[in-house]
Formats: sequence, structure tokens, C-alpha cells
Amino acid sequence: MFELSTIYAAFERYFGKPPTRIARAPGRVNLIGEHTDYNDGFVFPMALDRATYVAARPRDDRIVRVFSVKFRDEDQFDLDHIVRDTQRQWVNYIRGVAKGLLARDLPLRGADLLIDSDVPAGSGLSSSAALEVAVGYTFQLLNQINLLGEELALLAQGAEHSFVGVNCGIMDQLIAALGEAGHALLIDCRDLSYRPIPIPTGVRVVVCDSGVRHRLAGSEYNQRRAGCEEAVRILRPALGKIQALRDVRSTDLAEYGHLLPPELLPLVRHVVSENERTLAAADALAAGDVVKMGQLMIESHQSLRDDYRVSIAELDTLVDLALAAPGCYGSRMTGGGFGGSTVSLVEAEKVDEFVAAMIAGYAIRTGRTLQPLVCTAGAGVSCVYASEEE
Repeated sequence: MFELSTIYAAFERYFGKPPTRIARAPGRVNLIGEHTDYNDGFVFPMALDRATYVAARPRDDRIVRVFSVKFRDEDQFDLDHIVRDTQRQWVNYIRGVAKGLLARDLPLRGADLLIDSDVPAGSGLSSSAALEVAVGYTFQLLNQINLLGEELALLAQGAEHSFVGVNCGIMDQLIAALGEAGHALLIDCRDLSYRPIPIPTGVRVVVCDSGVRHRLAGSEYNQRRAGCEEAVRILRPALGKIQALRDVRSTDLAEYGHLLPPELLPLVRHVVSENERTLAAADALAAGDVVKMGQLMIESHQSLRDDYRVSIAELDTLVDLALAAPGCYGSRMTGGGFGGSTVSLVEAEKVDEFVAAMIAGYAIRTGRTLQPLVCTAGAGVSCVYASEEE
């Protein structure tokens, strides 16, 4: 468990004064609904009880100084001259958020920031969105800015688009901003409406990190998104005023799928079917039908593996092991793919047996050491410490 006293003391050692604010924003695991968010579709994530923390103190000038505990690295930039760093990716998340706030004509002053996190980076748990939202909220606190959770999420997403170079959807930032403890959120990525659905008490959500790190920027992720947008352009004359693949149904695809080139048809088939699975999964979990929920998760993984082609051998191995382990209702890869983690829905009474089976099986199959995370649905961004100085 993350100790606030640790980051408080680290800030004081590094900057010579105590922080006046500490904010946190959670990582997330998506139960189902992958690669649907940038297609205006539906997703079903839950915020984790692991988070990125930002300790901060305002300055009287326009300089922002940042120290990352995880990277043991520092950055400094002027709010009047924010440029992209071509060598270090992590600093661009912070710079991009600051630039996004300034682009809205919001008043900012300089700040000292110290960042730490217990969200594993590169594991598909959206450590990047947690960082963006935590930093954005910290600037809000220091400058008495009031942004709604949806606005903060869009700001963070814009930073990732423009400064990091990943054309991500809105899901990760939105769940980091709006997550509710004990619940997953069914999110409509078109209008940003959402419905909290409680996680049944008799199950646990277990995340298994494959140990394979992915880099979404400059990878096949952006190619997949471009392929989806091209498919919409091709289908629009036949289907009318469709804006995104969210507007395409399975019946539409059965009738007009022949219009798509062979390399695009599987991408569209995944997105269309995944939207339908996600809505069905939310209804199943709301009704306490964990068996149906698990089956939909399995179907989701098969679609991501075979149609969207973003899984890898290690993720497939983890899913196979999970489905053979005690108490597992369903399992699938989660996140953008090309590495990262799986998520499994497991009977609470058998979670220890499940974890043991996963550790042993993955070591035999891959030689890698697995450290499964038994996760609790956490809350969205919040201020966890405020001094009386301001």
C-alpha cells in the first residue's frame, strides 16, 4: 500500500520545503470493451486501488520543476515556452497537460512536482492516463481551477494526442477521473455518459502482467485506428450518415462487409462485435451473472487475438492458464495489446488457488516470474493531502 508519508518526505528532501498538495489518480483495468473507445463505442473499465501520486508546491514564477521517483530523473520547463522533449517520453505527459491548460486560457503559475506511482508501467493498466489526470488535477488545485471530470479527461487525452503521439481513446483518462470505488463503469465514449455497476462481492478481479512491455506511440496502434476510420469512409455510402464504427451493427456487416478490403474486415468485425459484447457484459454483471460475464470475456480475447491481431503469445498463454485454473469464470487480454496484462474474473473463495496455479504455470511455460494483482475497484482522482499554508 502506498504511504503518503513517503512521498511527502521525498518531496521535502528534494525541494527543501514540504508539499502543499498531494493528488492521486488511479490506474485502470478494462473488464471488456477493447479498441472500441476511439470508435465512439462502449467500454467497461474499473479504476484500480493503485495510483500515481503527485506531491506539489506552487512557485512565484513561471517555472515547473519535476522529479520522478520511478525514473530517478528530473525535468524543468517554462510555462511560456513548452516544447516536446524528443529524448524522454515521460516528461511529455506533464508538459502536454500544462500546455493544454494554457491553451484554454486558464491561469497557471509555476510549481514544484514530485511524482511516484505503484501502477506498473507498460503493463496495460494505463499508468500514462493516471499520470496525466493526476498532474492535471494538481495544477487545478494549485491554481484554483474548477474543471469537471469529463473536461479533465479530455484535457489529458489531448495531451497524449499532441505531445506523446498516441491517438488514444477517452476511456483511460475518463475512468481515472470518474472511477467509483466498488464499481465498474459502463462508459459511452460518444457522449461520455456512464453507468456505475457494482462488482459482485463473490468475485475478484485478477490482473496478470505478461512481463512484455509495449510501446503504443509509433506502433501498430495508430495503424489500427486509421484502419477503422478508413472502414467508416468505405461503409458510409451504403449505411448513410455513420460517424464511427459504433454506428455499424452485426447485421450491417453481414450485408455490406464485402465492400471492405480483406485487411479491414477483421478489424471492423472485432469492433462491432466487441461493442455488442460490452453492453451484454454490463447487463450480465448488473444481474450478478458472472458465468455469462466470463464467457463474454473469453469471446473478447478470441476476437482481439484473431480479428484485431493485437495479442501476443504470452498473453494467449496467460488466458489459457487462467481458464484451466481453479475458480476462473473468464479471462482476456486488457489494454492496447502487443504486451501488457490479462484480466480474469475469479471466484473469491478460490482466488488463492488461482494465483498459485498462474504463477506455477507461467513459470513452466515461459520461464518468467508472474506477480498477479488481486484488484479492488478504486475511486477516481482526488486530493489526499492539503496543507494549511494556502
